[in-house]
Amino acid sequence: MPGPRVAWIGLGNIGRGMSLNIAQKGPQNGPLILFNRTTSRATTHATKLGADKATVASTLPEAISTADLIFTCVGDDKALDSIVTAILSDKTLNLSNKTFIDCSTVHPDTSRATETALLARGAGFVACPVFGAPNMADVGGLIVVPAGKQSSIAKVRPFLDGVVAKQSIDLSGGTGADIDVGKAATMKVIGNTFILNTVGVLAESLVAAETSGLGVAPLMEWIDLFAPGAFAKYAERMVGGDYYQREEPLFAVDLARKDLRHAYSIAESGGQRMRNVEVTDSLLEGLKGERGESGDIAAVYGVVRQRAGLEFENQKEKSE
Repeated sequence: MPGPRVAWIGLGNIGRGMSLNIAQKGPQNGPLILFNRTTSRATTHATKLGADKATVASTLPEAISTADLIFTCVGDDKALDSIVTAILSDKTLNLSNKTFIDCSTVHPDTSRATETALLARGAGFVACPVFGAPNMADVGGLIVVPAGKQSSIAKVRPFLDGVVAKQSIDLSGGTGADIDVGKAATMKVIGNTFILNTVGVLAESLVAAETSGLGVAPLMEWIDLFAPGAFAKYAERMVGGDYYQREEPLFAVDLARKDLRHAYSIAESGGQRMRNVEVTDSLLEGLKGERGESGDIAAVYGVVRQRAGLEFENQKEKSE
């Protein structure tokens, strides 16, 4: 029995990696259908994948009309709302038996509203945010967090573990019950506070090591031993100067602050104040003022350096 036709909407850093793995390893029927607001980005990506692996749709209805599964991975709630509104406003599109899978990081209420709107047109919906850097997306090493109706999740599961992800977190806890789609977004934004807060702690610790006279070298050696992996990589990007030298951010400051706002609102609704989030957002606010929307979260290191009386760019001091 042939697999489903699959479309992918949104080709940011994570989206390119995930769509690459679906195109190469997914059990779909035929080439992956790519759509991006900037068509040239989709065309470039499709060329890299090969004509037998991917095709480009010039319009959103074209991408959706022949697809059974439609993945979306966009930057924020506004972008997702725009896509959903455009789809629903086209009354010629038959959405019955189509399933939409959103891998964006959005507020839980946005996921819930999206599901409600699509169900009203006969479509299924799975909220499936992902954890991992772009390089992890490239090799299918993400952690995915699907939530929604079990019938919809069953359709997308063959494209998760072993294709785009190394592992899924089952929010149903093995009950087999339909799960509130908002739980996936809640998990994602709370998880991102851990990442963002830790990046802030790394930045402050590295600067403290430098200004105290300890030096960054022994602290880096300790980080490599105590916290190898993602956080050691962030520390390397800070000390090596990558945080200000790269042209395109791996995790842009505006997206990071959006995630923190979502997490804060979730906690606040439960009567909690997330003070660590407040500190991290202050660093990101300083980064936005210094580097604008192109600032990468690792560059909070430069902000901490400035506040300690050092140069924003650490390599600049070494060259003087």
